[in-house]
Amino acid sequence: MKRQEMNRDWIATARTLSEALPYLQRYAGAVVVVKFGGNAMGDDDAMAEFARDIVLMRQVGVNPVVVHGGGPMINQMLDKLGIASQFVRGKRVTDRATVEVVEMVLSGLVNKRIVQAINDQGGRAVGISGKDDDLMVCEADDPELGFVGLPVEMNVQVIRDLYGAGIVPVIAPVATGMADNETFNVNGDTAAGAIAGALKADRLLLLTDVAGVKDASGAVVTQLTPADLRAMTAAGVIAGGMIPKVETALKALEDGVRAVVILDGRVANACLLELFTDHGAGTLIRTTEPRVKPRSR
Repeated sequence: MKRQEMNRDWIATARTLSEALPYLQRYAGAVVVVKFGGNAMGDDDAMAEFARDIVLMRQVGVNPVVVHGGGPMINQMLDKLGIASQFVRGKRVTDRATVEVVEMVLSGLVNKRIVQAINDQGGRAVGISGKDDDLMVCEADDPELGFVGLPVEMNVQVIRDLYGAGIVPVIAPVATGMADNETFNVNGDTAAGAIAGALKADRLLLLTDVAGVKDASGAVVTQLTPADLRAMTAAGVIAGGMIPKVETALKALEDGVRAVVILDGRVANACLLELFTDHGAGTLIRTTEPRVKPRSR
């Protein structure tokens, strides 16, 4: 590369950092819950990139809280064990054999892989599950779903203690039952929303394998209100696996989260684009709160 071209690249980098200043100031000290999931979790490069973004967020004063899923890894393990998978309204039907596999994969393999990735990038991360310190206590979501939990009691002080000490909490969505201490599988989006609501988080970022919420024509809608989401769901425009995400967004806003973003976790630096640029990423869902500047798209 010629020196002149290198200089242009460095100037562009410096300009980007300068333009990010209002956003860095805006989110300093903010709690941002990030739901990490989808196929990006199975790719080493994507995992490392996500970990770098989380470490950078922590470095500039944001308090990131990572809640993860692990559907593809659970499916792989269930297939190896000959246990069939079934879904109802976007949620996994979980019998007793399945919930044991879910806990093993989420609290063990997936959780520790994310923790290690963040530590490898120079951050400090600790992995826990919703069962630790009774963080997330559940009742059965729906008898049709088996051991799938719906959070009814949240005890988030352990999360505050961790990020208060400069540590990134990485949380597996496995929880304790309210009645008899059964183990429950909690949809990752649902768990992230419940945690964000209990923390009164500034942002809930739901990373997924699609670009955002799409309208009837298939185009991504960059900004929506709760009323928009309800209308699109009633019309059948929002369906399948997007339904739990939308339900999570609505509940999180009701619980005091300032805004929710559904965005494509496969896009490089998706979290940084959303938080620290004028462009944003994915679909922003909010009631009245303005950005530092309106989205440019």
